[in-house]
Amino acid sequence: MTLSFRLGLATAVAFLTCSAFPQNPEKLITPTLLCDHIDYLASDSLKGRNTPSPGLDSAAAYIAREFQSEGLKPVNGSYYQTFYICKKNLGDKNILSVITKNGEQHELKLKTGFIPFDICSSGKVDAPLAFAGYGITAPEYNFDDYAGLDVTGKVVLVLRNEPQKEDSGSVFNGVESTRHSSLNSKMLNAARHGAVAILLVNGPLNYTSMKPRGFTWPALSKVIPPDALPFGICGENDTVMPVIHVGEELVDLLFGSVDSLRRIQSAIDSLLKPVSFELTGVSVSAEITMKEDRLQTQNVVGMIPGTDPSGEVLVIGGHYDHVGLMKEHADSIKDYIFNGADDNASGTSGVMAVAKAMAAMKKSPERTVLFILFAGEEKGLFGSRYYVNHPLLPLEKTVAMLNLDMISRNGADSLRLAGASVSPDIAKIIRRENKQ
Repeated sequence: MTLSFRLGLATAVAFLTCSAFPQNPEKLITPTLLCDHIDYLASDSLKGRNTPSPGLDSAAAYIAREFQSEGLKPVNGSYYQTFYICKKNLGDKNILSVITKNGEQHELKLKTGFIPFDICSSGKVDAPLAFAGYGITAPEYNFDDYAGLDVTGKVVLVLRNEPQKEDSGSVFNGVESTRHSSLNSKMLNAARHGAVAILLVNGPLNYTSMKPRGFTWPALSKVIPPDALPFGICGENDTVMPVIHVGEELVDLLFGSVDSLRRIQSAIDSLLKPVSFELTGVSVSAEITMKEDRLQTQNVVGMIPGTDPSGEVLVIGGHYDHVGLMKEHADSIKDYIFNGADDNASGTSGVMAVAKAMAAMKKSPERTVLFILFAGEEKGLFGSRYYVNHPLLPLEKTVAMLNLDMISRNGADSLRLAGASVSPDIAKIIRRENKQ
C-alpha cells in the first residue's frame, strides 16, 4: 500500500513544484493513518454510506473535520458543496384514454394499458395525436421523422430505439445505439417540435412482447421493494412533458393490428425514410401525476491555495459513498450492511492521507490543489456530475483530476492504474516517476 501512495503522491508532485515539499512527505502516510480512516468509514455505524443517509452525512462530517484539522482551506467559505437529489414516485391520479374517429372514448388501464416512464413529468393533456415514426431528427444521417409533420400542440406516438436496430450495416452506427435512440433524446426532440406529450411503443420488428413496461414502479408490482424509486439530481434534467409507454391495446385501436404497425416500421427501416402522419380525428386525453421528495446531500471539499497567478488547479478526489443496506433490519443469520471498505473507503482514506501530506508543505504549491470527495457515485455519478456542472473552481483552469477508487486491490508487487489511454500526459509522468 505504501508503494501505491508514494506513486500517487509523486504524480501529484509533478503537477506542482518539487521545492515546496519536505524531504519525505510520504512518511506522513502510514498504515495506521489509513486503517483508522477506513475503520471508521466502513464501520457498521455508518450503515453502508448510502446516498442520501445519516451514515453518509456522518462520513462527510468526519472528512470535513479531518480536512480542517490538516490545515486545508474551505472553498467559498465551506467544506461542503451541497446539492439536492429528487426521488420520484407515481402520484395518485394517472389516467389515459384515446378518442377514436367515431367519437368513442377508450380508457386504458394503468399497468396493463400504459405505464409512465421515470422521466415523465406531471401534466394534463387533451390534444390530437400524430404518429412520428421513431421520433428522431438526425441531420448527420439525413433522417428526420418530423419532416413535413406539424406536431405543435399535439401528442406524438413514436417507436422505441432507432431504424435498422439489428442491422450491422445501418447508418445509425450499425447495431450500436446512437444518442438518438435514448428516451430523453426523443422527449426533448418532441418538445422542440412543439409536442405536448409523447407515447412510446415497442417496435414489432424488435420486440416479441408489446406489453408496456415503462418504469418498474413499486406501486405496480408485488415484488419490487417500496423504496426502489428513481433518483436524479434535482433540476439537472427537468422533464418537460408526460412520457408514457403504451402497448398492444393502443396499437390495435389506432392501426387495427400489430402487423399493420410492423409493416410501417419495416417501410421506415428498409427505405430509411420517415413514414409519419397525423391520425386524423384521433385525440388523447391524459392526466399524469408524479410526486417528488427533495433530499439534501453533499460533496466534501478542501483546498491548498497555489501561488501562481495563472490560477491553475489540480483536483485529487474520489467518491465516499457506498450502497447502504441489503434490508432495513438485520436478522440473526445474515450481515445486511454493505460496508464498502474497498469501494470506496480505501480511496477516500487515500485522498485524506495525500491531503495530510501535502498540507504539511513548508511552502505553498504553485498550482492550487482541490481535494474533493463525491457523494452519490453509486447512484449515477451524482456528485461528480454536479461538480462539473457547478464547479467551485474554474474548469478551464483545471489541468488534471487524479481519481482514487478502490485502491486496496493492488497486487503485492504491482500497481494498477486506469485511464492511461485518455490521459497520455499523466501516463508519461507516472512512467517517469515509477522508475524511482
